Amino acid sequence: MFRNTYDSDNTVFSPQGRLHQVEYALEAVKQGSAAVGLRSKTHAILLALKRSTGELASYQQKMFRIDDHVGIAIAGLTSDARVLSNFMRQQAMGERMMFNRPMPVNRLVSSIADKAQVNTQEYGRRPYGVGFLVIGQDQSGPHLFEFSPSGNSYEYYAMSIGARSQSAKTYLEKHYESFADCNLEDLIRHGLHALRETLQQDKELNVNNTSVGIIGPMGQHEKPISPPGSFRILEGDNVEVYLQSMEKKEEAPTPASVPDAAPAPTADEDVQMSG
Repeated sequence: MFRNTYDSDNTVFSPQGRLHQVEYALEAVKQGSAAVGLRSKTHAILLALKRSTGELASYQQKMFRIDDHVGIAIAGLTSDARVLSNFMRQQAMGERMMFNRPMPVNRLVSSIADKAQVNTQEYGRRPYGVGFLVIGQDQSGPHLFEFSPSGNSYEYYAMSIGARSQSAKTYLEKHYESFADCNLEDLIRHGLHALRETLQQDKELNVNNTSVGIIGPMGQHEKPISPPGSFRILEGDNVEVYLQSMEKKEEAPTPASVPDAAPAPTADEDVQMSG
């Protein structure tokens, strides 16, 4: 993106009807490490790729627990995520104190979307530079929502945000019809395969850079929790069993293995092409 006359403030529309400051905030989300969300009839899960600023630093937290029935994964500015997650916790806690019930997931997501929308309209504010994937469970079952800095929120069967998230979306679009009937283990395996698509060529998923968030009944590899089915985050050695269940990535076929391919070049031609 390039600077132009209409991006000095978020209250100024361009002649094309665009708010450039809001679009820049959406770009900040695309710079964050990837997060993937999926849901079935019984579970909703989040998977996130954690980053480390260096060999001496710990990996950055990518998931936050909001309430027993709600959790989020973030992509973008972690400091903005911390402010918004605290606001969500206050909303959920207020609902329990006033009405003695968990806050409906869609209303909780709408509350942060309304908060973010104010920053796209009032002078002197900047949009939040972070996007959320929100999973939750209520009387109607598990839910997955996406929240963006523009103040929009949408419900999905599966979704990915962050850097190189389009590759994960392509995988999810191919397989989403099977997610509804998946058990927890299969759902996590699909999520890990989608998350793997966002990695650079020389990177691999491991117990240090992978987080898994779950809402729904306990899986066969989990320890009992209280209350049952509440949001929990798996990290470190708890993720290893799911990483081991992943299928190996299909490697692109070499030209010689493709049916009806042209004859392999001679050694001289090979040297010329590689140069």
